[in-house]
Amino acid sequence: MCGITGMLYFDHREVPAASLEAMMDVIHHRGPDDTGTWTDPGVGLGFRRLSIIDLKEGHQPLCNEDESVWIVFNGEIYNYQPLRERLLAQGHRFRTHTDTEVIVHLYEEYGEDCVKHLRGMFGFVIWDRKRRKLFGARDHFGIKPFYYAHDGKRFLFASEIKSLLTVEGVERRLRDESLLQYLTFQYVPEPNTMFEGIMKLPPAHTVTVTQDGAMKLNRYWDPMFAPVQRPFGDMVEELRAKLKDSVIHHMHSDVERGCFLSSGIDSTAIAAHMRAIEPIRTFSVGFEGPNNETVIAKETAAALGTQHFAKIITERDYFDTVPKAVWHQDEPVADPSAIALYHVAQLARQHVTVVLSGEGADELFGGYRIYREPLALRPLAWLPLPLKRLLHGIARLLPGGMTGRNYLLRATTPLEERFLGNAKLYTEDAKAALVRYDRELLRSYRDPWQVAGDYYAKTKHLDPVTRMQYIDMNLWMPGDILMKADKMTMAHSIELRVPFLDKELFEFARTVPTDYRLGGGTTKYIFRKAMEGIIPDFILNRPKLGFPVPLRDWLKGPRGGELLEQIRASGIGHVLELSEVERMVKQHQSGQGDYSRLLWAVYIFGLWHSTYLQEARSFGREKSVTVS
Repeated sequence: MCGITGMLYFDHREVPAASLEAMMDVIHHRGPDDTGTWTDPGVGLGFRRLSIIDLKEGHQPLCNEDESVWIVFNGEIYNYQPLRERLLAQGHRFRTHTDTEVIVHLYEEYGEDCVKHLRGMFGFVIWDRKRRKLFGARDHFGIKPFYYAHDGKRFLFASEIKSLLTVEGVERRLRDESLLQYLTFQYVPEPNTMFEGIMKLPPAHTVTVTQDGAMKLNRYWDPMFAPVQRPFGDMVEELRAKLKDSVIHHMHSDVERGCFLSSGIDSTAIAAHMRAIEPIRTFSVGFEGPNNETVIAKETAAALGTQHFAKIITERDYFDTVPKAVWHQDEPVADPSAIALYHVAQLARQHVTVVLSGEGADELFGGYRIYREPLALRPLAWLPLPLKRLLHGIARLLPGGMTGRNYLLRATTPLEERFLGNAKLYTEDAKAALVRYDRELLRSYRDPWQVAGDYYAKTKHLDPVTRMQYIDMNLWMPGDILMKADKMTMAHSIELRVPFLDKELFEFARTVPTDYRLGGGTTKYIFRKAMEGIIPDFILNRPKLGFPVPLRDWLKGPRGGELLEQIRASGIGHVLELSEVERMVKQHQSGQGDYSRLLWAVYIFGLWHSTYLQEARSFGREKSVTVS
C-alpha cells in the first residue's frame, strides 16, 4: 500500500522538484518506508511506499528494461504470480519479484487493456515515453483512490486531494453542487469532489492524457448483476469455494497480517477463513452501553481461537479524533462510523501492517435491511399506476404518524423516487431551508435523484432488490464505505484488504438469484447458509449493527452545545443558515426529534471547511494540523 503523485505539463516544462517533494511529503502516512521520484521533460512521478511484498526490491517509480515505460502504483495485485509466469513465457524479462513490475509488462503486452487482466485493488499511473502519454487506472470497485486535476496547462494526479493542494496555482474552492449532493448522500458522489476543479477517477475507469493535453476517460468494467437460476445447494458450495480462494489470495504478504472483527457475520467469516490457515490477531472497538460490539467480538475471537485486542472508545476519545479524521478524509463524509474505524485501525497498527475486513458483503449478497423493503411492499406492487397515484394522494392527506400512512406512501412511490442508497439525509425542501444559495441553483442543479437515475436507467431489466444493490455498488460503496476504509486505515500506515470485493468472487455473486439472497426471512440468506459450520452459530443470524455510535444521546447533552459552537466558528455562515442549525440543535436536545445525523453532516462539513478552506494554511503532515 502506498501513495502516488505526479504531474504532466503540456508545454514540456521542467517539473519543479520541490513541488513533487511537497506532494509526497503531505501523504507521508501512506508510505513511511520509502520514497522515490522520476522526471522526464514535462513529466514528474512521485511515490511513497508502505512495504508489503518484496520488501527489498519494491522501490518505485519502476520501469521496464529500456526505460520506455515508467509506473507508480498503489495497491495489491493478487494474481500477479501467474501473470508473471505467463509474461515470462512470452519473452518478458523481470528485474524484481513485485506485482508492480507485472503491470509494466502487461502494459507492454496489452496496452490499455492491461487492466482487464488484473485481480486486485489498485490506483496506478504509467508514463509511456515513446507515445508521450500518461495512462492511469483505478480498480474495479474503487477500493483505492485516484484524484486528478486538469486545468488546460497541466494534469495533476494523486492518491489524496491534499497532495494536489500543495501545488502552486491549485485553488481551494467549494463546489456548490457537491455540497448540495453531500447534504443528501452524506458524501460527494463520483466523479466530483467537494473542491471545484478536482475530480475522482471513478471505479473501473482508466484515464489517458497525451502530451498535448487531450484527455480521455474509459470504463473498462461494470458490476452489473445477472441472476441465474441454479440449484441452491450447488451455489452454496461454490460460494464457499470462492470465498476461501479470495481470502487465501488476500493473505499474501511479507509482513504480519490480522483481521478486523465486529459482532457481525462478514468480518467473522473472513477471520474464520484466515484462522483456518494460520494463527491470527483480531481487532475490535466499541462504545459503552447495550450495543458494545467488543463483548460479542471477544466471544467470537475465543470461539475462533484468535489472539484478540479490543478498545472502548469514550465520548472524549471520539470527538478528539474527529478533526484528525476530517483532515485525512480530504473531503467531508458524514458517516459517524468512520471515527470508530480510525480507532480500530490505530489499535491494529500496534501489531500488524495488513488487515482484512468484511466490506462489500452486504452489497454483493443483499445484506442491508432496506433491501427487504420491495418484498414488504409486494401486496400493493400489482396495482395499476393510476390507482397507485390515487392512493399516494390520499396517503399524503392522512395525519402524520398515522398507522399505515408511511407504508402507503412508500408502496405507491416508484423505486427510482424513493431509494438513493443507504444514506438519505436532507430532502430537497430541508436543503432549501438550510443553504443560502440562490433559489435558481436549487432548482437547476443535478440533484441526487438525477445522479441515481443514471444507474436506474441501466437496470430496468432487473428486479427492485437487485437494482438497489446496483445503486449501492456504484454510489454508497465507493463514496462512503471504501473511501473511509482507505483513508482511516492509511492514516495509520496500515493496509486494508477486502476479500469480498474480489473480481472472481463478484463474477459468482452477480449470478445469485434474488430469492437466494433474501430467502428464509432474512438478509444474505445464501451467505449465511454457506457459513454454517464455518463460523460460530451465535453469529450466523445476528442482526446487522454496523458501528452503533451513540451520537443521538451524546448530542442531547453538553456535547450538542459544543458542536454548535464549533459549527459557528467554522466559517460556513455564508453558505448555511446557522439559525436553522440552531433550531435543529434545540429540537434535538428537547426531544422533539432525532436530528443527530443531520447535525453531524453540518458539523463534518464545518470542520472540513475550517481545515481546508477557511484557514488556508500550507499543508504539512497531520501532526501540524489543528482544528478549532
